[in-house]
Amino acid sequence: MAIKEITDRISDIQFDLITAKLGNDLPKFEKTGNISIYRLGFGITFLDKLILPFWGAFKTISLNRKNNYTGFWCMMVSFASGAAYIANIFSKNKIPIILTLQEGDSEEYLKTKWFGLIDLSWKLALRRSSIVTAISNYLGQRANRMGYEGEIRLVPNGVDVENYSQIFSEEELVALRDKFGNNENIIILISTSRLTEKNGIDLVIRALKFLPDNFHFYNFGSGRDKKYLTDLANSLNLSSRVHLENRVEHDELPKYLKIADVFIRPSRSEGQGISFLEAMAAKIPVIATPVGGIVDFLYDGQTGYFCQPENPESIAETVKKIISDPNKNQIVENAYKMVKEKYDWNLIAEQMKKVLNF
Repeated sequence: MAIKEITDRISDIQFDLITAKLGNDLPKFEKTGNISIYRLGFGITFLDKLILPFWGAFKTISLNRKNNYTGFWCMMVSFASGAAYIANIFSKNKIPIILTLQEGDSEEYLKTKWFGLIDLSWKLALRRSSIVTAISNYLGQRANRMGYEGEIRLVPNGVDVENYSQIFSEEELVALRDKFGNNENIIILISTSRLTEKNGIDLVIRALKFLPDNFHFYNFGSGRDKKYLTDLANSLNLSSRVHLENRVEHDELPKYLKIADVFIRPSRSEGQGISFLEAMAAKIPVIATPVGGIVDFLYDGQTGYFCQPENPESIAETVKKIISDPNKNQIVENAYKMVKEKYDWNLIAEQMKKVLNF
């Protein structure tokens, strides 16, 4: 999303994007906006990722002979970004590398996943990057801890404020609530999260045990933990109040947010958290944990509400606090104003353009 939103707003720079093919239904080449997309591999996810740094390096060298790149922009320390670093190893004229840190995984994850190879790849990538941007102060500080000594530029992810703040008719919103079988007594807690451990959706499910029966939780998003979370809801006799729905298209998401009473994601780790900003732009109260990059924009009692990490009872108490808080509307307005002034994609694209025009 960050790549698309930023490049759509930078019309005077042409981009070639190298990524893994991952699926047989995806074309090897595609042109969208000012991006030429090259998908490498055989449509086999695991294999395509493993070979991407090497195949991608050869593709990068080949394209560079034709296009004379002024820079490589690596989005995250990933298999794909490895192609740029390897290409530079085999090139006589080194091309400056801009590395954008987007990762939301915990430091423990980096150290243990793939036998520590992710942690090592971070250190190697940081050592060979000309410019590092980070979407949060948290990730910038992580880069410093891992040995990066250059300037780190904070360029956060943003929100299409116009899209998320659009007004829908009362009839539209009532019809959408009715679609899910809700009545006016139902309190809707919503999240737009991948179903992974780091997002803490299991904690929200457990929190429902401490809330009245008219509190329902909806999550719109897919992920590998769906069966585990479904089984958890069943084991706690909460299946009628837990609704794990499919991902909603970006253009439709604002409407779903606006039928909700509270947005919640009790993250265990978070690089920044674009979903929180989208909820703020849609003008609904937000509950989060004070972890990672969330603390850059959520100030407890000012732009949102913090609950304690790993604490379902704290989540429930925070939900109750919001429902009865006389300052709730002011907090929602504060959050919207902040997002509009600091996190609109138009502003973020301008910041990133300055970096790309180094």
